[in-house]
Amino acid sequence: MKPDLREILKGRVLVGDGAMGTYLYQMGFPVGISYEELNLLKPEVIADVHRRYYDAGARLIETNTFSANREKLSKYGLEQEVEAINRAGVELARKAVGDDAYVVGSIGSIRAGKRKNVRTAKVEEDLRQQIEVLLDTPVDGLLLESFYDLEELLIALKTIRQLSAIPVICQFASEGTGNTQDGVPLEEAFRRLMDHGADIVGFNCRSGPNALLRSLEKVAGMEGAPPFSIFPNAGIPDYVDGRYTYAATPEYFAETARKFADLGARIIGGCCGTTPEHIEAMARSLAGYTPREGGAAADGAEAGADAPTEPGIALVRQQEAPAAPAEPTIVDLVKRRHTVIVELDPPRDLDIAKFMQGAKALKEAHADALTMADNSLAVTRMSNLALGSLVKEKIGIRPLVHIACRDRNMIGTQSHMMGLHALGIDHVLAVTGDPARFGDLPGSSSVYDLTSFEIIRMIKQLNEGVAFSGKPLKKKAGFIVGAAFNPNVKYLDKAVQRLERKIGAGADYIMTQPIYDAEMFGKLREATRHLDIPIFVGIMPLASGNNAEYLHNEVPGIQLSDDVRQRMAGLSGPEGRSMGVQIAKELLDAAMEHFNGIYLMTPFLAYEMTVELTRYVWEKAGRSDIPLVPARKIN
Repeated sequence: MKPDLREILKGRVLVGDGAMGTYLYQMGFPVGISYEELNLLKPEVIADVHRRYYDAGARLIETNTFSANREKLSKYGLEQEVEAINRAGVELARKAVGDDAYVVGSIGSIRAGKRKNVRTAKVEEDLRQQIEVLLDTPVDGLLLESFYDLEELLIALKTIRQLSAIPVICQFASEGTGNTQDGVPLEEAFRRLMDHGADIVGFNCRSGPNALLRSLEKVAGMEGAPPFSIFPNAGIPDYVDGRYTYAATPEYFAETARKFADLGARIIGGCCGTTPEHIEAMARSLAGYTPREGGAAADGAEAGADAPTEPGIALVRQQEAPAAPAEPTIVDLVKRRHTVIVELDPPRDLDIAKFMQGAKALKEAHADALTMADNSLAVTRMSNLALGSLVKEKIGIRPLVHIACRDRNMIGTQSHMMGLHALGIDHVLAVTGDPARFGDLPGSSSVYDLTSFEIIRMIKQLNEGVAFSGKPLKKKAGFIVGAAFNPNVKYLDKAVQRLERKIGAGADYIMTQPIYDAEMFGKLREATRHLDIPIFVGIMPLASGNNAEYLHNEVPGIQLSDDVRQRMAGLSGPEGRSMGVQIAKELLDAAMEHFNGIYLMTPFLAYEMTVELTRYVWEKAGRSDIPLVPARKIN
């Protein structure tokens, strides 16, 4: 009978196996299928892969169950096969290798660093199901791998410890930074895992040997550290002639294997892009290696414990107060008085003259902020970042830019936010964004890496000085983040519950879709009275009867009352705009009784309409500090 995995690691280094998914891809199995289902469909192939790694020298073998949870399998219609796939995965690994190999049940992250779409209760439920199945098989331990956030990893670990004392390996996906993706310093994260029963901690995936060496150096000297496990990728993947390839050679892995061992790694294998050749090279390099007593080698301890950490890490951990803003935020203002935000859409062409004229006129009307949508209705418009910078510098009005989840992946979104920070644009509105297929470029893709809830959380994470990846940013951002809200729904209470989740994610203020029913403002006030952040209620003057019917019948989230539609029917030109402004003033009368925050939307760049409405707000609010200028005639 083999010794317990925890005992064997006290006196030797175990060589782990290499990649399963990318190796199957190299063998000709396409992307887009469930590799875990091959446990049932192609058991001889999976067994052969395990055997190749064992013959190469691996003595810790992972089952092919990384994504064999209900959430991931449901993408392939396999949610009812969780038990069958996991049991087959263990059986295949057991039969394929010798008795001297340790077989560990592989469990992957469900959220995979995206922090979206899967509720915590669902994560707990699906992880528990897979864990219970694996614990009912003859595994020597469980491997929790490729987790990005400490929160989810702790969910899995706590579940295991409620059920079993089996050896547990916990691994973060790391890119060489000092933090987890949810901003927890690595040493603190490892200590919390140890406090909850982790036996082995470490890193896998996301990066090659160089980055994981840096990650290991940051924790190698921590007092009372358990054994570490390391499974690096074979470098950065390249896409050549329609296929993914990896550059890191087996010889390179052989060189770095000893470095990992010197830093306290007691399980060393490979992740994406690695093959039996990589594992064989590491096994040869580590043959006869004897760990130094007490864990990490002395030189490793110097590299990790005594060397100063990256300057940015200290900045993240210290309680540094953000610099005071140069002027009150809109959240500060709306708590004291009526506050007006005006939306002016960026142009669809390269001529910005009218846009800049509108911005100037709204500045002169004393609007508190100018807000710009992010390709609203999926129609291509000029960058709101560029125009925000222009109106800030040339006009002197505060820009408030919308950030849509549709157009940028997580890389682009963080880059965009960093650019806004550099330009001093700190007010943003996080929105989902209309699907690209309904816009002016229907062949383009909708990205949606993040939901509106997640983008709010991630932006607020930048305010802590932590990147989306968990990497320290050396400085803290100071974004004031708004969230969108549609009150024009059948069940307002359910919409408010969704709004509460956005507030829980970190929203600082709310901006609503346009409201055309005067009674709605009172209903909305009552439904949101318990919320402690300001709401800017949306009012958009109508330009014509056709405009009214289009908004009511074709634009999601907008509903006009029968009275408003009747009053606008058949009107166009100056007559239509005049009636639109009159109706908007009546809506403002009702809105200002209940809300300080006013959000005016300018139709068709007809800024004269929102200039008049802005002045109307100040007149009604009795703002003696603002000179009342006669309104221009609306054409």
